[in-house]
Amino acid sequence: MYKLLFCLRRREDLTRAEFLAHWHGPHADIGRAGAKAIGAVRYFQNHTVDHPLNEDLRASRGAPEPYDGVVELWFESLDAIGSTFTDREARRRIAALVADEPNFIDLERSPIFVTESHPMWDFTA
Repeated sequence: MYKLLFCLRRREDLTRAEFLAHWHGPHADIGRAGAKAIGAVRYFQNHTVDHPLNEDLRASRGAPEPYDGVVELWFESLDAIGSTFTDREARRRIAALVADEPNFIDLERSPIFVTESHPMWDFTA
């Protein structure tokens, strides 16, 4: 399984609540409307939890500030990810998402990349 990961930091002029409301609301609606064309088999929004544990974890490693959240788009192959750039309808749907991103994401501080999953354990099965 391949995942497109997008580590999001909110625009500095938005509160955390405003960022999450836009991401979970209007932006997710755009994504759901184009889901079939985009070709991802799963989509997750991982919202960073506002809890002292996160600060403790960051401090224990001297880590930088946390992301406000992480997008996971799951694809069955690299070709499936590539088709989002070649398929006309997929490109149209991705363009709608990209056009909305500056409304709530600090794009210069939000890396995006593709990964290959290598499960090490799964006790949920």
